Amino acid sequence: MPGLADLVPPPESTAARWRIRLGAVVVVLLLALAVAVVIGAVGASGTTAQVLPSAPVLSSTGEADAEQTAIVQVSGAVRAPGVYSLPAGARLLDAVAAAGGLADDADPAAVNLARVVGDGEQIVVPRVGEVPIQPVDPSGGAQGALSPLVDLNTATVEQLDTLPRIGPAIAQRIVDWRTENGRFTSVDDLSEISGIGDKTIESLRGLVLP
Repeated sequence: MPGLADLVPPPESTAARWRIRLGAVVVVLLLALAVAVVIGAVGASGTTAQVLPSAPVLSSTGEADAEQTAIVQVSGAVRAPGVYSLPAGARLLDAVAAAGGLADDADPAAVNLARVVGDGEQIVVPRVGEVPIQPVDPSGGAQGALSPLVDLNTATVEQLDTLPRIGPAIAQRIVDWRTENGRFTSVDDLSEISGIGDKTIESLRGLVLP
């Protein structure tokens, strides 16, 4: 029968087992540290953002090539004035149709509905009783559309808003100036209104009265 001394392992055997266990723990810790370093490196590289060029802005018809469309502004005696994108070669009739059609007080005989419209053109459909004229284009040529003169002394905010470089806010200032100071005697009087500069005044010559 073995004695008590036989059941207790010698001190050398116990120390060896502890060294083995300690070595295993150290190996596990080193592996965990290595894995953490790799994950950290991958995570850092994943935070790098690449800025890409933006996509081209398409027109309302989805075409990126501006040569394939004509952007026109339609105002005056139409049901839905606004800026519209039409296929190249579109007629004035197409522009009027895009703007909801002629208003009840429109004068269709005052415009050539069969002519081809150009890109960047402003189309003003006159009302019955308005006198259409051939306005002067500020670039030096004649505009293709016939437009009535806008009288600075009688025009409403909506009518003034149809003029180039004149938005609703500037149109309201023109009406306010007229109320406070009396009649315009020249288009140059517009220089006294905040927000109207020399370029705007030059673009209005031939389009307004007086």
